[in-house]
Amino acid sequence: MDFTFTEEQEAAREAARGVFSGVSPDDVPSPQHTPAGRPVSDDFDRELWSRLAAAGVLGLTVPEEHGGAGLDALALCLALRESAKVLARVPLLETGAAALTLAAYADEPLRAALLPRVARGELVLTAAAHGRTGHEPPGHAVEARPSPEDDSAVLLDGVQTAVPWAPTCDLAVVPAHTPDGRAVLALVPPSDPGVTLAEQTSTNGERYAELRLDSVRVAGSRLVTHPEAADRLARLLATGTCAQAAGLATRVLELTSAYVGEREQFGHPLATFQAVAVQTADRYIDVRAMEATLWQAAWRLSPVDVAVAKIWASEGVRRMAQTAQHLHGGAGADTDNSLHRYHAWAKQLELTAGPAAQHEETLGALLATEAPG
Repeated sequence: MDFTFTEEQEAAREAARGVFSGVSPDDVPSPQHTPAGRPVSDDFDRELWSRLAAAGVLGLTVPEEHGGAGLDALALCLALRESAKVLARVPLLETGAAALTLAAYADEPLRAALLPRVARGELVLTAAAHGRTGHEPPGHAVEARPSPEDDSAVLLDGVQTAVPWAPTCDLAVVPAHTPDGRAVLALVPPSDPGVTLAEQTSTNGERYAELRLDSVRVAGSRLVTHPEAADRLARLLATGTCAQAAGLATRVLELTSAYVGEREQFGHPLATFQAVAVQTADRYIDVRAMEATLWQAAWRLSPVDVAVAKIWASEGVRRMAQTAQHLHGGAGADTDNSLHRYHAWAKQLELTAGPAAQHEETLGALLATEAPG
């Protein structure tokens, strides 16, 4: 079997790499240089967002009839992998995953109204993926009850925590459940009546928010009611997080390999010491495993494959960051060195992916369910 990427997917990667080549991690604001509890910036990188739109990267997952490239989750993950190498401060994951979900499950009027604007960079989407506490399915945290004035509309009540860049995005895609247990996706402008944003700051210093919904009316034209839409969005967001973790780990491994190859101790490069060589070799294996499980998950988007990818992403990105800090020694703790930014982003990705033990339990339950007899 041929597991190489298609020409279109390679073109997507090169387009993303071309844009991100102009981004330096040293330009990324550091949480270490920001007052405690405050975000590093009030907004994401709008200039970079415009360049991504001009290069067609924002339209990768938008169907061709709506002005995009019509590509799949693999293309999105290739772009996300490149973005994480330079710590790009843009909601590419949330917008790309939401666009893929809308393209597959929204009705045509909603697709036509939103997707061309996404491809042009005019509409920024975020997604609620962590529920009320961060430890529950996001759809369980919000109820969508029928509106008494309009049978096609719903009223949303509930809380979603850690919604990325919610104060500055145009629409939040919010999973919810109806009183009879059906899953829906609601597109909610953060400025709508009944929406309250409580400021939150992520581990890497970015601006997040707790999204509180108090009888927020959502018209039927802004609902996606297909029963598979919410699950598909959750898997896309999880797989995209794994892509970011793989990209970050790849770049940190490159930085660490270069450092131990140049840094000398007792007249010899650190890389010639057996203990150092073993640690970097272990991290290389981690990165390869993260990559292999990522592409399997992006290709199939099955619950089992996504769970496996999340196990490796969570464990792998943590081990990579810790080993890099250890092998860099004092240089890694210097806030003038970009490594401390990678460490903060690695911790954020680890927390976003969730603990490996939890995914191992999920995997075990899925495999038991699928087992014959």
